[in-house]
Amino acid sequence: MADEIVLYTNPMSRGRIARWMLEETGVPYRTEIVPFGPSMKTAEYRATNPLGKVPAIVHNGVVVTECAAICAYLADAFPAAGLAPPLDKRADYYRWMFFAAGPLEQTLVNRALGVEVPKEKRGMVGYGSYETMLDALEAAVTAHPFVAGDRFSAADVYVGSHIGWGLRFGSIEARPAFQDYLAKMTARPAWQRANALDDEAMAAMQAAG
Repeated sequence: MADEIVLYTNPMSRGRIARWMLEETGVPYRTEIVPFGPSMKTAEYRATNPLGKVPAIVHNGVVVTECAAICAYLADAFPAAGLAPPLDKRADYYRWMFFAAGPLEQTLVNRALGVEVPKEKRGMVGYGSYETMLDALEAAVTAHPFVAGDRFSAADVYVGSHIGWGLRFGSIEARPAFQDYLAKMTARPAWQRANALDDEAMAAMQAAG
């Protein structure tokens, strides 16, 4: 079907973000599990994502990669789901979604790699320091019930996913504000459906060897 949505993902990847976002939209989609390794580097798959990574979605023949872009795209493509604020109220929506795509992710990746930015060089990185980034993130999740205001949005899918992984793997300090915010995210039926689907897919992959 021309309007079919195909999700290319792996349950042990950021593809979980895209899955959750799709479940929030409530629209049907087809899942293609792409194993890590050679399968992601084939010419066929790299025609979808030249970087040879997941997730990616294809909708109406259009390819979208990068999780923040997928979240923003799906929110606009399916406005009935109410996952993006009105245009004149999107400042925090864009601000915090792309904060998570930039300073937040850069901080956590550098920290995981053992990259320590010298104090005199902090102006060269978008996040300054780990502590500065965490303080900004805490301000984002406590200023309103959700990061873009009083209603849940696609920005919460993206920010909430990063906080969830960070708390799970210890890369984000377990501040009460982050734990309270994550509890709201994981209580959502769409998060629970997406998590169950990915856990099922992961179990099937492991059973297959």
